[in-house]
Amino acid sequence: MTLDQEKSNILMTVIEALSSSDRDHMKPLLETVLNAIMKLERDQALQATPYERSDERLGYANGFKDKNLNSRMGKLELKIPQTRGMAFYPNCLEKGLRSERALKLAVAEMYLKGVSTRRVEKITEKLCGLEISSTQVSRMTQELDEEFEKFRNRSLGRFKYVILDATYLKVRHNGTVRNQAVLIAYGVNTCGRREVLGVSISLSEAEVHWRTFLESMVKRGLSGVKLITSDDHMGLKAALQSVLPSVPWQRCQFHMSQNAQHYAPKKHMREEIAFAMRNIFNSPSVETAEAMVKHTVEQFEKSAPEFVKWLEGNISEGLTCLSFPQKHRKKIRTSNGMERVNREVKRRTRVAVLFPNDASALRLVTAVLVEIHEEWITGRQYLDMEELSSFTTAQSKRLAI
Repeated sequence: MTLDQEKSNILMTVIEALSSSDRDHMKPLLETVLNAIMKLERDQALQATPYERSDERLGYANGFKDKNLNSRMGKLELKIPQTRGMAFYPNCLEKGLRSERALKLAVAEMYLKGVSTRRVEKITEKLCGLEISSTQVSRMTQELDEEFEKFRNRSLGRFKYVILDATYLKVRHNGTVRNQAVLIAYGVNTCGRREVLGVSISLSEAEVHWRTFLESMVKRGLSGVKLITSDDHMGLKAALQSVLPSVPWQRCQFHMSQNAQHYAPKKHMREEIAFAMRNIFNSPSVETAEAMVKHTVEQFEKSAPEFVKWLEGNISEGLTCLSFPQKHRKKIRTSNGMERVNREVKRRTRVAVLFPNDASALRLVTAVLVEIHEEWITGRQYLDMEELSSFTTAQSKRLAI
């Protein structure tokens, strides 16, 4: 059977199964789709289909191995393609399942540690589709922790831009429930692709926690950073000054514009101040931005003196990105990219409600970030880094003159 015929058969199975909401129809659908995808993965890895004569062939198909996989739809009976002459294991079995395994474990830990509720029991039944023993929890914990520890401690390298932010999750800590800070960093590498650089669970965003987090990334080889973007948090700013004092810092323009509106003496002036801030931030050059700041000061000097005082003392922190290529500025002038990551983390962890400990929270957050990381490094290029090289060269020539 050809690949096109196989794809056609898969499609027909999908159409038939989706026409019914019967769970019994979905189980064979998943088995068929996963088995077919694994066969296609093997063909791709071998660079040849079974019985195909090809000089590009890297190995040979060697039958199948039966494997049972527990899922939300019940136990799936799969056939894992085997190879001879090269190592192979299908990626589709892991992609998308890591976070489910981590979430399943988080819920199971709640149950086993005596902090379960009716809601948690319903979630366990709905999510897992089977009972979870303490032995299974222990084995899953070890497998996931080893995998995620490697990801969090992997060697880094040169990253031109780094974006930092934090979100909060409810975690049981020393007998009480606390909002624990989840510190996250991602960067843009020399090829213009984003990568998740690190994640940590801390008691707060105090300077000591951010400093430890930044130091750990530096020890792992983080270097070549041209710009760091983050919100204006005192603990983070102090940590950056301690660990990466020579790297320019860009204060998130989105949060900065929101902060500016708090200095509006009257409600109707908020939009005027927001408009003035947008004009400053959208300036094509530092010189133009400084002229816009001067104009804004004159405009609001009498009507909003507190805003003017704040603007003169803070605006320079939001204009650092103007020293970088114009095509890069939209992506590096705010931490909005990280806000989207945080929203995804919150969405995927919401079902857990309350984590029994730091390790459980870190495990699930890492699972979500691994998926995001894999999408980034295999997806479209985020920034054209040739722009940065050309811009830096042009700047050097101007300085020489």
